[in-house]
Amino acid sequence: MNDTAPLEITVHDLEQLRHSDETVTILDIREPEEIAICAFEDSTNIPMNDIPDNLHALPGEGRVVVICHLGMRSAQVVGWLRQNGVENSASLAGGIDAWAREIDSGMKAY
Repeated sequence: MNDTAPLEITVHDLEQLRHSDETVTILDIREPEEIAICAFEDSTNIPMNDIPDNLHALPGEGRVVVICHLGMRSAQVVGWLRQNGVENSASLAGGIDAWAREIDSGMKAY
């Protein structure tokens, strides 16, 4: 058994991480027009297609939680990140939509 981070975490896991002492980077891979609707204030925004050219911009320490609208694009990106050495990455199950529905009812959904 290895101690690799899970491929996917829930919105409740993310809420706990954000209130912990652990270093967490929220990598929002949505397009600018999606981010304009709703976003985490403290996220790093790199559209999905720009990730390969910006791999160097990701932190080497702490957790990287990749988010998109519903969790499908982020799961693809985490697969690619893991293949390229970013073992500390995980996809947010249900994406920012699940966050808005389950955690932050004041966040605009789309």
